[in-house]
Amino acid sequence: MPHPSPSKRHTLAELAELVGARLIGDGRVEVDGIAPIAEAGPTQLTFVANPRYLKELATTRAAAVLVAEESGISAGQLVVRSPYAAYARLMNHFYAVPRQARGVSADARVDASAKVGVEPDIGAFVTVGPGAVLGDRVTLHPGVRVGEGVVVGDDVTLHPNVVLYPGCRIGHRVIVHAGTVVGSDGFGYATDGGVHHKIPHVGGVVVGDDVEIGACCTIDRGVLGDTEIGPGSKLDNLIQLAHNVRIGRGCLLAAQTGIAGSTHLGDYVATGGQAGFSGHLSVGSQVQVAGKAGVTKDVGDREVVSGFPALPHREALRAQAAQARIPELRERVKKLEQQLSGRKSPETND
Repeated sequence: MPHPSPSKRHTLAELAELVGARLIGDGRVEVDGIAPIAEAGPTQLTFVANPRYLKELATTRAAAVLVAEESGISAGQLVVRSPYAAYARLMNHFYAVPRQARGVSADARVDASAKVGVEPDIGAFVTVGPGAVLGDRVTLHPGVRVGEGVVVGDDVTLHPNVVLYPGCRIGHRVIVHAGTVVGSDGFGYATDGGVHHKIPHVGGVVVGDDVEIGACCTIDRGVLGDTEIGPGSKLDNLIQLAHNVRIGRGCLLAAQTGIAGSTHLGDYVATGGQAGFSGHLSVGSQVQVAGKAGVTKDVGDREVVSGFPALPHREALRAQAAQARIPELRERVKKLEQQLSGRKSPETND
């Protein structure tokens, strides 16, 4: 989908009122979009969320800047507690794409027993299985497959080729990006006599309200109970959630995070890219997991962990520092051993 153009021009006074900012400058000045500090022109707004970029304000050509504290610059200023949150709100205001309720495409296949809410936008080659329930104002892009008995809430958007296996339940205002599969069988086998016997997965997947799931994610259904994603959680691209994983509310999982079966994350957990979790773990709320960390043990509330195996972050940093000194320490030990044995230290190349 191409990037939309701004819908119209807005005065600085209007924008300040929208985000609750204190305006410094001429409120009648109009802007027509948002751009980075170095690229913004005289009809655009920019923002500073990180203090390291404050020095660039001296040369910006922007009409105005979203800032946390007043700065001595010539451009207009919208002073607000959280410039980044205000930027996000204004981006949605400027670049919102009007939804089109085009009905059901003639090339879609919606089972006669399925229920479809008001103002649908169902594209070509979408299939909706028996007994499925679609809420109001649902948008299903081409190639989406909604399985038997799936329940989809209001104002949900499923991008091309999303697959919802039978029995999944999707909350309101959920966005699922292209190629994601929700409800596939988990990796569950019982090995006996050298043969891996498949364990049927008869649970489901429950996705809470206001969740966004990135492209090409795989979310396995539960073996008996459900795999769950809590309200307001956001998943990046290429994430794997195994069977019976439970994610709390408001979690942020970065790309390539992988969580093994029956591990439970509390509320507002944040992970870096490629973080991994062993199965059957309990991870508390407000935990931060660094990129590439391997979590192999339970983690308490509000802990920050990194490394493999994951340790409290300060301990992990000390361990990394010690590891870097191993070659030096090895040579010192060799020399000490030689001195204690009464022999002269020979030259060595290893």
